[in-house]
Amino acid sequence: MNTQEAREKTSPKLAFGYSLGEVGCQMSWYMVNNYLTLFYTDIVGLTASAISLIMLIARVWDAINDPMMGSIADRTNTKWGRFRPYLYFAPPVLAIFNILTFTVWPMTGTAKAVACLICYIGTGMAYTAASIAYQALQNVIAIDSQVRMNLATARGIGSSVIGIILSMVAAPTLLALSKPGAEVADAQGYFRFAIVLSILMIPAFWATAVICKEKYTDQLHKPTENSEKLGFVGAIREIMKNDQLLLVVLSTVLGTICVSGRMGLLTYYIIYVVGDFMHIATFFTVMTVAQLIGTLFLPIGTKKLGKKGYLIFLQMLMNVGFLVMFLFPNAGIPFLLVVSFVCGLCNSAASVCYGLVADSIEYGDWKLGRRQEGVAASMLSFGVKLATALCGSVGVLLLAAVGYVPNADQTEATRQGINAVVNLLPFVIGVVSLIPMLFYKLDAKRVSEIRADLDAGKHAWDQ
Repeated sequence: MNTQEAREKTSPKLAFGYSLGEVGCQMSWYMVNNYLTLFYTDIVGLTASAISLIMLIARVWDAINDPMMGSIADRTNTKWGRFRPYLYFAPPVLAIFNILTFTVWPMTGTAKAVACLICYIGTGMAYTAASIAYQALQNVIAIDSQVRMNLATARGIGSSVIGIILSMVAAPTLLALSKPGAEVADAQGYFRFAIVLSILMIPAFWATAVICKEKYTDQLHKPTENSEKLGFVGAIREIMKNDQLLLVVLSTVLGTICVSGRMGLLTYYIIYVVGDFMHIATFFTVMTVAQLIGTLFLPIGTKKLGKKGYLIFLQMLMNVGFLVMFLFPNAGIPFLLVVSFVCGLCNSAASVCYGLVADSIEYGDWKLGRRQEGVAASMLSFGVKLATALCGSVGVLLLAAVGYVPNADQTEATRQGINAVVNLLPFVIGVVSLIPMLFYKLDAKRVSEIRADLDAGKHAWDQ
């Protein structure tokens, strides 16, 4: 290990500043991820087929847009660095589109669906500009693998803390901001809450841009024999040669389908199976508190078991939780909350994936002679958004397939179907998500060796 890497420590100020970027991301995307489908069905009144098409088009384009943004960021060169400029300029645009996405337009039929699609696409593109830059920033503000993992942990803590707050306040605030006497959130409640979150998220992004200086950009991007700039297509072709990154992306895609797909439909389960709109806050709060606790154990867990080993452990434990909830759906709210707490603990696995990407970037530099922080970060984001596109499109169709009827009492068969969609299907996908990790080979020792080679100017072709 080189001397500089050995000396590097995790600055509390840097970790806190980096965590604020995730606070901004979550304040933007929380409503989209957890309430947009419900908003479309119960407030806007769109059909299942219209929602499925909107989700598919918007999220697939959003996913495709990620590598494009990553390539642009990698080629950016300003006095603020490669990635920080986007944390300054993208959030205000994102705020506008967030508000428009939760607006009920005075239109009918196809025109209403098109308006929703345009707003959702705009939100996704603005979010991409901010989030890709934020993800890539981790790799130029620290150089040590464990410090980067600690920053990923700080990011997870930021996500959990704001997630706890939003889980506690979202449902009651939506109801409070709705028209007097409303038993569930209405259009006014969604619109006003979107305004509140959009205003608050901007300074969070800006604080990250101010605190997190790109300290190692010049050092990590020293000219090599393979340092000419690539266009978008060339960058994608080259990043596809990074086999370890592709394994991380594949595992993350499947894990996202498992977790995010379930979270996107959990509100239906709580409202129509558990039977109380206000229980949404209870379940989401329990899970986000558990995620925060789980995130605090990431530095210990990843040191003891390695990043790969700890990720596998968390996913296996989560799979057990899903299976238990499927097999015992009538065990009562306290039991369901305990199991949800265990699943929430395991949601911290998402932060491990960012640590794996950081190591994969080092491997890619060593193997290919080129660092592509933006494109590498976008590949993970691409996978996540592709997964959410699939979940958003297929999820609402699965609800229709099991007989879900908006704003109505559901039949027993429908409730059983929702149970299977929310718990059994994620269990199966979660098991499959473990397979790519069996072939991942970048442990702490190997990453340290690669970093030492890079600092000495050596690459794979020198071996």
